[in-house]
Formats: sequence, C-alpha cells, structure tokens
Amino acid sequence: MALKFFPRAGQMFVGDFSDLKIPEITKKRPVIVISPRLPYRSDLVAIVPISTTAPRHDLPFVHKLAKNYTPWGEPDLASWAKCDLVMNIATRRLSAFKVGRRNYAYPTLPPEELAAVRKAVLAGLGLDGH
Repeated sequence: MALKFFPRAGQMFVGDFSDLKIPEITKKRPVIVISPRLPYRSDLVAIVPISTTAPRHDLPFVHKLAKNYTPWGEPDLASWAKCDLVMNIATRRLSAFKVGRRNYAYPTLPPEELAAVRKAVLAGLGLDGH
C-alpha cells in the first residue's frame, strides 16, 4: 500500500527492492528512515535496511537495535541496522507494515535509537572521524 504522507525520520517501513540486482538488496525488508523532509526532495528519502542476520564482525556501522521495533517477530528478536547500506530511495518503494485486515503499523524509533543509527551511518560513510 503506497504511502499517502511523507515519512518522518525514525519511522520504519517495508522497503521493496525486488527490482534491483545482486549485490544490491533484492527483496522486501524493514527499513528505517534517517532523513528529514528536505526542500525539493518530496519523493526521496534516505533509509538504512534492517536485518535479523547477525554480522560476522563487530563493526561501527552495524548498529544492534535495542529491540525489534517491527510488528514482525517477537520484541526480543535481535535485529541490526545495516548503516553501511544507506540509500536514497523513492517514497513509492515504502509501505506500512500490514498487521491485519485493513490494519497497518508505522513503528517509530525513540530519538536516542535514531541518533545511534545516524552515528553508525557516519561510520559507514567513513565520516566518523576515525
């Protein structure tokens, strides 16, 4: 279901990447919006994908979320923001989490969690001062 509003930073959605090619993300997966609405970018938003697969190495650009914020799985399901995979995508790729018949969820990260994700994005871009 297409969004009828512009997403806010910290909101989570399902991103559809099924038309991309490997080594890019090639399926639907949860994402976190990390950018605010910017002038002249009414159809673009910066996101990072979320994965439940643990990273092989402890890296500053893979942030373990405090809990599973999505309505998929249990709240204690471990999940990671893959902040080295930041992308600018069209809002048409985003949809809400379907949680029942005609029911949709729009989870939002608390501000301190969003700040940690953004810090990890800087590390993923090599902009963290190290």
